[in-house]
Amino acid sequence: MAFACLWAFVDELVRRGLEHACVSPGSRSTPIALALQRHPKVAVHVHLDERASAYFALGLAKATGRPVAVGCTSGTAVANLFPAVVEASMARVPLVLLTADRPPELRGVGANQTIDQLEIFGRHVRVFVDAPVPGDRPDPEGWRELAFAAVSEALRHPPGPVHVNLPFREPLVPEVAETPAEPTELRWAHSIASSASEDQVERLAGMLSSVERGVIVAGTLREEAPALVRLARALQWPLIAEPTSGVRVPGALGAGQFLLADDRFASSHVPDLVVQAGAAPTSRAGLAFVARAADLVIVDPDGLVADPNRRATWTLSVDVQTLALEVADRLAGRERSAWVDEWEMADRSARASVDELIDGWDEPFEGRIARDVAAWLPHGTTLVVGSSMPIRDLDAYMRPRTGIRVLANRGASGIDGFVSTALGVAGSGVRTVALCGDLTLLHDAGSLLWSARRALDAVFVVPNNDGGAIFSFLDQARLPELETLFTTPHGLDLAAVAAAAGAGHARVDRSGELFPALERASASGGVWILEVPSDRERNVDRHREVSEAVSRALARI
Repeated sequence: MAFACLWAFVDELVRRGLEHACVSPGSRSTPIALALQRHPKVAVHVHLDERASAYFALGLAKATGRPVAVGCTSGTAVANLFPAVVEASMARVPLVLLTADRPPELRGVGANQTIDQLEIFGRHVRVFVDAPVPGDRPDPEGWRELAFAAVSEALRHPPGPVHVNLPFREPLVPEVAETPAEPTELRWAHSIASSASEDQVERLAGMLSSVERGVIVAGTLREEAPALVRLARALQWPLIAEPTSGVRVPGALGAGQFLLADDRFASSHVPDLVVQAGAAPTSRAGLAFVARAADLVIVDPDGLVADPNRRATWTLSVDVQTLALEVADRLAGRERSAWVDEWEMADRSARASVDELIDGWDEPFEGRIARDVAAWLPHGTTLVVGSSMPIRDLDAYMRPRTGIRVLANRGASGIDGFVSTALGVAGSGVRTVALCGDLTLLHDAGSLLWSARRALDAVFVVPNNDGGAIFSFLDQARLPELETLFTTPHGLDLAAVAAAAGAGHARVDRSGELFPALERASASGGVWILEVPSDRERNVDRHREVSEAVSRALARI
């Protein structure tokens, strides 16, 4: 009975676009696992650890844009899903959480492996449903209706995780003769943001047309909006785009973050208006720049509330691509102004000074690693970048280019689950390269140990500075407890970790060795760790040298 009900439930999920599911071993979740495994249109990924399973599903859903199911048994297994649920909620990723549970009569009476799972994820899920016991509601159509309602909530804009708690009575294993019905046809509908109204478009076009000293800042966007380049060109404004925006392409500044971080330049180029598309800026300099603008318009398609400084004069929760196209169409062509000339001249000067300096360093530098990895990626590759220093280095050093996609767990900006997320992206079938720090890799080493031998192709580029380098850039660097409490050097051999996992490993000791190492690892297939040793103190000094070089270059123009 339980299997038949869950088969109808899973089949309805498939009709609504589900292609992948992640499960972990457990007894109480048998009906969930069997229904997913036996459906011919579901690719099931098995994980020993529920936390890794949920993050793998997160990567799959980010890569495909489709809902992904996560099934697990009862008890603390459910609690292990929580970090990925938080990230999925904040990053607007559709997950369907299927947690097995004891039936109502075994709750609150000390039954083994039983915790209170009701609304365990709180406001981090779009909806919670405590499903009936299959024997109490045996009709397949009722289970289809439940699945339809759940996945509809997961895909309703903005998308996010939903939680269906599934209590089962024994027996949990179906009768041998019990066979599933034939799967039904697909009815897939993608989640999209609403379009701006005619009044909103006219008002924004009128506002922008009267401003010469403006800037477009593109933060993380779930859906790419290439029309932002066209809008910036029509306005004759600079476009500063983070890699995760999808518009760090020709037409965007190549050294925008260096300009914002230079006090002299930023102070003399305070804009009258900033249009921020997507999430708030990653860097402190970016946040400060946006906050200093006389007016700030935020186009926030996913309802991220991307205004930590509470400076927005107007927020539009609409599709960025459509809005940018419609506003650009209403703007008469402008002549070039001194404003945009100053930004572009400064951008060229800063970019040239950065590249000239770091190209002269033979030993690896973390900013150059980020720049060179992004430059090397073949067309069609997805780059998954870790939080902490890698995302900041990529934002500062990556040159504009086309043909790649950049993903990151920037909803909650944690380092946890990164390996699982990157492997989940690879599990979707796209060519995958990941850039992360050594602590980020080790934090999720369990996923590496479990998944590296499972027919996945992914190359992890890991600057190894034996700890958390970001703290050397923060106020904690002045504390005597820096090493003990914050940097936390690990002293672990990444080659041994790779060998234990069955992953490939190569060490890159010179800057010029990175491209050949990437070529070899990519051609070899499987999971690879390219370890690039880095000295923390030297890395801080090198970042300072780059900033000083930019300041000198800008002072000359």
